[in-house]
Amino acid sequence: MAQKLLIRDLTLRDGQQSAFATRMKQEQIDRVLPFYKDAKFYAMEVWGGAVPDSVMRYLGENPWDRLEKIKAVVGDVSKLTALSRGRNLFGYAPYTDEIIDGFCRNAIESGLGIMRIFDALNDVNNVKSTIKYVKKYGGIADCAVCYTIDPHFTGMERFKAMLKGKKLPKAVFTDEYFLSKAQQMAALGADMITIKDMSGLIPPKRVSGLIKLFKKHLSVPIDFHTHCTPGYGLASVVAAIEAGADVVDTNIWNFAGGPAAPAIELIYIFCKKMGVELDIDMEAVAKINKELYTIRKELDAVDAVKIFPNPFNPLTDELPAHIDKEFDRAVAAARSGNEAELIDACHAIEKYFNFPKPNELVQKAEIPGGMYTNMVAQLKQLKSESILESAMQLIPRVRLDAGLPPLVTPTSQIVGAQAVNCALDIKNGKPMYSNVSNQFVNLVKGEYGKTPVEVDPEFRLKIAGVREETPYDTSKYKMQPNPVLEQCGGVKLAENEKEVLLLELFPLVAKNYLTEVKKARYAAAKAKEEAAAPKAAEAPAAAAAAPAAAPKPAAAPITGNVVASPMPGRILQVLVAPGDTVAKGQDVVILEAMKMENSIMSDYAGTVKQVLVAEGETVAVDTPLVEIA
Repeated sequence: MAQKLLIRDLTLRDGQQSAFATRMKQEQIDRVLPFYKDAKFYAMEVWGGAVPDSVMRYLGENPWDRLEKIKAVVGDVSKLTALSRGRNLFGYAPYTDEIIDGFCRNAIESGLGIMRIFDALNDVNNVKSTIKYVKKYGGIADCAVCYTIDPHFTGMERFKAMLKGKKLPKAVFTDEYFLSKAQQMAALGADMITIKDMSGLIPPKRVSGLIKLFKKHLSVPIDFHTHCTPGYGLASVVAAIEAGADVVDTNIWNFAGGPAAPAIELIYIFCKKMGVELDIDMEAVAKINKELYTIRKELDAVDAVKIFPNPFNPLTDELPAHIDKEFDRAVAAARSGNEAELIDACHAIEKYFNFPKPNELVQKAEIPGGMYTNMVAQLKQLKSESILESAMQLIPRVRLDAGLPPLVTPTSQIVGAQAVNCALDIKNGKPMYSNVSNQFVNLVKGEYGKTPVEVDPEFRLKIAGVREETPYDTSKYKMQPNPVLEQCGGVKLAENEKEVLLLELFPLVAKNYLTEVKKARYAAAKAKEEAAAPKAAEAPAAAAAAPAAAPKPAAAPITGNVVASPMPGRILQVLVAPGDTVAKGQDVVILEAMKMENSIMSDYAGTVKQVLVAEGETVAVDTPLVEIA
């Protein structure tokens, strides 16, 4: 019996997120949905990840509408899938079971079929509740084991550590480690297991061995997810198919390669040559791809790649003989386990079709491509690009200090941002960890869960003020404020459970989005009401006009001590008000910078004379925040 392979298409979520900053509008999504219905993918990843945040933040659209509109067209032909961070859902702090329950129920009622659940620490305890609620409401629980690698330490680094009385750990992320995590998830009720390689760092030989190991010891389907950034992606997917993967994740041609997953069109050719059954309507895929070409042109301003692959349709275009031979060479290499040959053949194929070249810097650094680009962007914002090399070199140490977390969202951002902070500390003549983000503190403290290796109690005391691992206490969780909007007819900011969930999961973004929605609805209703009312005598223009918003009062001259922003960012929360008494070292503002929350403390004791910024405001480095008299 021929091997059958299922395909999870990532184009409408991971594909656009990897290359186009998750900016596809609903109108663009709608243009390809009829063809998706005909394509008959096993699954379509369309939600989760950055989608709910981005559609509100940048497009002014409702995330729940996105899911429901896709379901309305595709129906039950393909299972709709989303990504979830387990207890953390979309944020950094763990949520209560009530919120996880409500989120899973509403997602499944809105059309979700599969929830891919992962935890950034591979702490199985953090996925328990999501598995339970997904299955309770009839969804498929797809549990992801996050692939990562051990940091490399030179012999000299190990020797220096030994002299200081510290022993650097031996290999942690072994095949047995990943199998154990998968088995624990299966025991909790996982319906399928994904090997999630969001960094694209898993080479063909390693994934082949893992899939064979998983197939031997697990009875649920195995999916393989990777990216092409460092240059392993296509070769590793071919190796995964040869090893017996049940499902692989792909993108459609014009959204494939580079930072995204490999192209389904290339996998289709490989499957034909390998005798693997692939039940996909490739004519419908070609129609989707034609429309994606136009959409990608429309997304040019946010295109991170800028390189279009050469046009190709495997149903109508003949492969040149020399490229056909490269496919054969790759298949033979996959079957014989010749990793170098397989990678070389796949690179030749990708080069011919003009897919982006492997990012050698990311491959050498062995960190996720997104983590690297985030660090570069952060340093540009800080005008400190010169310390990039120093920050990169600090990643293994920062990661080990924090308990060796896998480098996956959000721990990759936490570790990367902290490495930048530490490099800045050194540059400014300060000790490392003089400036730490709230998220790094919480990671070290134990609020995100158990790290793969224990955090040194003395380091935890230094960073978090406690020696013992301290889990997050969800009983102290406070719901977001849900005020009445008097200016919008006296309605609540969040009027139903779905809106409440948006407010809980994306506080600042959802607050802005929901406020604008209510304003627009109220204005439209008022305009309709006025149009229907009998015409009255024209009121004087001044009386008819809405009162202008009061200008922001000018700040009084600063005569006291000033707490200034140490970095550019956005004001998330002001913790003090004029007249408050503050102590030296007290937090006065929470600043979002480098995607992290940073508590800005006062260097002075005294009374708050004036607050010089507002929540939601973007500030530059050295911007005065609070004046202390």
